[in-house]
Amino acid sequence: MRHGGKILIDQLETQGTRAAFTVPGESFLAALDGLHDSNRIRTVICRQEGGAAIMAEAWGKMTGEPGICFVTRGPGAANAMSGLHIAQQDSTPMIMFLGLPGERHEDREAFQEIETKQLFSSFVKWAAVIRSTSRIPEYVSRAFHVAKNGRPGPVVLGLPEDMLSAVGEAMDSKPAQFAGPAPSKADMEALSAALAKAKRPLMIVGGPGWSRTIQKQVETFAERFDLPVAAAFRFQDYIDNRHRCYVGHAGIGPDAKLAAALKDADVLLVVGARLGEMTTSGYTMIDIPNPQQFLVHVHPSGDELGSVYRPDLPINASAAVFAAALADLPKPASTPWSAHRAELREAFEAFVKPVATPGPVQFAEVVQTVSDLMPEHGVVTNGAGNYAAFVHRYTAYKGYRSQLAPTSGSMGYGLPAAIAAKLEDPTRTVVNYAGDGCFLMTGQELATAVQYGLNIITIIANNGMYGTIRMHQEKHYPERVVGTTLVNPDFAAYARSFGAHGETVERTADFKAAFERALAANKPAIIELTIDPEALTPKQTLSQIRKAAKG
Repeated sequence: MRHGGKILIDQLETQGTRAAFTVPGESFLAALDGLHDSNRIRTVICRQEGGAAIMAEAWGKMTGEPGICFVTRGPGAANAMSGLHIAQQDSTPMIMFLGLPGERHEDREAFQEIETKQLFSSFVKWAAVIRSTSRIPEYVSRAFHVAKNGRPGPVVLGLPEDMLSAVGEAMDSKPAQFAGPAPSKADMEALSAALAKAKRPLMIVGGPGWSRTIQKQVETFAERFDLPVAAAFRFQDYIDNRHRCYVGHAGIGPDAKLAAALKDADVLLVVGARLGEMTTSGYTMIDIPNPQQFLVHVHPSGDELGSVYRPDLPINASAAVFAAALADLPKPASTPWSAHRAELREAFEAFVKPVATPGPVQFAEVVQTVSDLMPEHGVVTNGAGNYAAFVHRYTAYKGYRSQLAPTSGSMGYGLPAAIAAKLEDPTRTVVNYAGDGCFLMTGQELATAVQYGLNIITIIANNGMYGTIRMHQEKHYPERVVGTTLVNPDFAAYARSFGAHGETVERTADFKAAFERALAANKPAIIELTIDPEALTPKQTLSQIRKAAKG
């Protein structure tokens, strides 16, 4: 006989869970009691449910296994929604357990009561409430299967307080098993025939289920075919950016030659990526619903194929199985696109050379310095904002998994993600980039990093504004600034107040030494960069944007 909380944690152990991120709540005390006895699951105490949910999502990205978080009802659930939205748009396996009022008070609008299924079902893969202690193993087993099958995503399971504390009997579930879809022989023959006729092919990689093994298999295939490979938005670590076939990332502010190559491709081989709004530059690169390119779309979810773009060759397959099948694809008699691939690579190498911007701190040079100093398996995290354009342009991602960034464009992502990455593998160097607005969305989680002794480094690009919104504001309503100006704390002093290392850098020449001191500090660190507000994007200054808008 076990109480529901113990039964629940036993199921998580069976499924191989190694960490649970939480802000504790009285609604799931029994689950916390179950965690007390677990010697397999590390309980990570967070400072706000949004941070906990993002950590769980980032853990899912790092491991490929569902990230787990526990939050309480009402305000706790509302705070955690950002992490669930990221998991849904990023196709990340995640399970959120939500403490609820007891059933005896259900539908009375009891303290912090919410309607779980109605609230969450519109943007997670599955939402349910466990109302019987004996059925906990069944629900948890299904949650793991749903979270990982097909296109992965988040699951929410409600835990009524009395159900969780009740004592009962339950048969433990076995570990989840998955059947991955695979390409048929006819699929691969059709792909071979398409490439044999191609003159300007382009491959785009992204989406769920990637691994270092897949990375190497795709790189081998690309090298054998001399095929240009681009990354979907915020999937740049899927290919070693130093590989001669890597030609850059599709998405916001891509190199002009890559954008043209995507539009002009005669065969577009997309592996895993959804071809969402960011990757396609607002759906402008590919015609809807009938692409001009011969579209080969490979995705683990059949529902995704044709959801926006009608593929000429839809292949329902996981990235792992498809990448393995590429080894048997016969190389064409000739590769007439080789010169095109070389031109795209040359353009990419020119694109990532730092361009001077206003101000004494050249953010592009800072990013490139960090990139050069990062070890092979270091991890770079970031949230959202104009600063991220510099990060994506000037970081050379050396392989999978070295990038954690939200395709959903969620601010505040970087710090919680960095914490999850460091907890998952303490041997890896982890650097988080944030804007001044982005950082303070989840800046309280610096306390979590200090509590667990995680020597992550956060680099804050402080330009005193919500930069992305200011950019759009100047484009559409030049010189009518409202709602985007920020008054910030001394971020270095903020770090030191938590017991972390803190420095402010006001000149580019001072950054490298500051970064090396942060690495040597052996505790969480913040380096604040004083960025000129004019240095709004890698391409245009604030004044140039305003001038262009005014004509």
